[in-house]
Amino acid sequence: MNKILVCTDGSAYSFVCYDYAAWMTQRTGAALEILYVSDLRQFEVPMVADLSGSLGVQPYQAVLGKLQEFEQERAKAILEQARKHFAAKTPSATPTFTHKLGFLVDTFHEFEAHVDLIMLGKRGENANFATEHLGSTMERVVRASHKPCLVTSRAFKPVERILFAYDGGKSCQKALEFLATTSAFKDLELHLVTVAAQSEEETALKTLQAAEGVLRAAGYAPMAQMLVGAPDNEIGTYVEGRGINLVIMGAYGHNRIRQLIIGSTTTAMIRRCRVPVLLFR
Repeated sequence: MNKILVCTDGSAYSFVCYDYAAWMTQRTGAALEILYVSDLRQFEVPMVADLSGSLGVQPYQAVLGKLQEFEQERAKAILEQARKHFAAKTPSATPTFTHKLGFLVDTFHEFEAHVDLIMLGKRGENANFATEHLGSTMERVVRASHKPCLVTSRAFKPVERILFAYDGGKSCQKALEFLATTSAFKDLELHLVTVAAQSEEETALKTLQAAEGVLRAAGYAPMAQMLVGAPDNEIGTYVEGRGINLVIMGAYGHNRIRQLIIGSTTTAMIRRCRVPVLLFR
């Protein structure tokens, strides 16, 4: 892992993301790039647009200019806070800081080709107003990204125990390859878990044993466990009961039509687990 992209909006969740980014760069030696994107939509909302009719064109343009100046100052403050935070956490690291104007979902594609991991908070600056909902920007970024995404939680906790939720799918194969070829997590306690329907237990057990063999050959000593039931409930309960600090899993493995009808296990897992989730597409 050579470079990590950290997406920030200056919220409390972003500072937790900084802590996990500092932890990750200490373990991997990866460089950090901190990205803040000023959302253009804030200048297009009806309240702002209506000013053009009530004030006239020239006064409206002056107000809009002031709003844009304020956003520039806000961006500087957010990136300066990030700089100070990383200087305190990882004095040896020298992150780069970038401010762009646009939409994060579109902008991050400019950077992902040059990074190995994307990190962002589970929720953003409006988290206090929708405490049970995931950030819509977060979900769109994870769905669109071609690189692994680490979605961080509300509070930082040192990572000692990892759960790898394995189902044999293509995205999980990428996660398995990542674990087998990186040394960043080999000193941590690894739990390898698969969740099966009652009619598929034999097949699931073979899939689990195959993954266990790969991990043992790579130097891990995984604790393998097959569970039966709904994946989000079973894994969520396992995470809470075993003190897991990080979940690794495949992301959005089914087609979009199926997700619209019955929901997404990935989304349910991110919502249920109060620990960071490392997702592979």
